[in-house]
Amino acid sequence: MNMEEHIQLQKPVLTFNPCEGKKSEVSELDTPFPHRAENIYKIQHAVTWKEGVEGLDRNLDLIRKLYDYMTPFVSKSSRCSYLNYGDIDLGISEIGNASYEQASSWSMKHFKGNIDRLMQVMADPGNFFTYEQSIPSLEAASWTNRMSE
Repeated sequence: MNMEEHIQLQKPVLTFNPCEGKKSEVSELDTPFPHRAENIYKIQHAVTWKEGVEGLDRNLDLIRKLYDYMTPFVSKSSRCSYLNYGDIDLGISEIGNASYEQASSWSMKHFKGNIDRLMQVMADPGNFFTYEQSIPSLEAASWTNRMSE
């Protein structure tokens, strides 16, 4: 990212949330939230603009460049993603129809090794809490896989 591109980002925001301390004493497998000892901070990349949808592609491109620029400064282990920060670049599915393979594109970044256990306990019969990166239940994922065969 060069200085001109930095200036073009009208309102970039990097929010640093600490992850170590007491949180790192709990195993990442003990709760759905795995971002603990290996992660010093969660960094949220965000941008706002005034041009409406006309500025969408330009601003998303610039914030992606900022994300790439930050790569040398983040953890050398796998680059994780915090579920509540919403990162569509990880992949999305049709709401309520995610297969295990589709969900793997984002769920491993969000939940690491906890995803299989979370899918086993997932219960949302009416799909009330479903969105583009939801955890599919094992039952729904296996049904979707059977339907696509």
